[in-house]
Amino acid sequence: MATWGHLGFQDSASPLMEQLIFFHDHTMVVLILITTLVGYIMGTLFFNTLTNRFLLEGQTIEIIWTILPALILIFIALPSLRLLYLLDEVNNPSVTIKAIGHQWYWSYEYSDFLQVEFDSYMLPTNELSENGFRLLDVDNRTILPMNTQIRVLISAADVIHSWTIPSLGIKADAIPGRLNQVSFLMNRPGLFYGQCSEICGANHSFMPIVVESVSVNSFLSWVSTASEL
Repeated sequence: MATWGHLGFQDSASPLMEQLIFFHDHTMVVLILITTLVGYIMGTLFFNTLTNRFLLEGQTIEIIWTILPALILIFIALPSLRLLYLLDEVNNPSVTIKAIGHQWYWSYEYSDFLQVEFDSYMLPTNELSENGFRLLDVDNRTILPMNTQIRVLISAADVIHSWTIPSLGIKADAIPGRLNQVSFLMNRPGLFYGQCSEICGANHSFMPIVVESVSVNSFLSWVSTASEL
C-alpha cells in the first residue's frame, strides 16, 4: 500500500490543487473508457471468424468515429480551460511576498512589512534533526498564514529557476529580469515541500523550498519578531 501511495499526487493543501486532482481523475476516467472500448473491439476482431465479403464502405461507422472523438475532446477541453483561468486568477491578495532564485538558494522579501527578508538554504545532512527530511529541509522556512490569499512574485538573479510546491499546485519559472506571479490559498496548517524544477546548474536539486502554513495570529507574531531582528 505504501508503494501505491507514492504513485499519485501529494495530498492537496489548496483549492487549486484540489481542482487539479479532480481534473486528473476526470481525464483518467475518459482514458480508461477509451482504452477499454478499443481493447474490446480489437479483441473481437482478433478472436472471431465473422467476415463480410460485400462490405465496400461504412459511412455510419465513419460518422461515429469522427463525431465521438470530437465530443470526448470537448469533455476534456472545457474543464481544462476552466482550470487554466482559475490558476491564473489573482483575487485581491492579503499578503504579497517576493521569491528570488539564486545559484543555489532562494531569498524571500515580505513586501507588506518593513525589513522582513531572508535567504533560505538547504540544510546539510549533518545539521538535520532526527525528524528532518534530507535534501528538502531549509534553514529559514517561508512562513505564511492559512486561509489567506497569498501572492508570490517570482524572479531570479542569475539563471532560470522554478518555484514549485506540488501540494499547493504551484509551479512558476523564475526568470532574470522578469516578474512572474502566482496566487494561492492554503486551507490547512502544515509544512509543504518543494524543489527547483528547472535545470539551473550543477546544484539545482539542492535548493529546496519549504512553506510553513500557520494561523494568522502566529504569522503576525512571527512577522513582528522578524521585523525587530
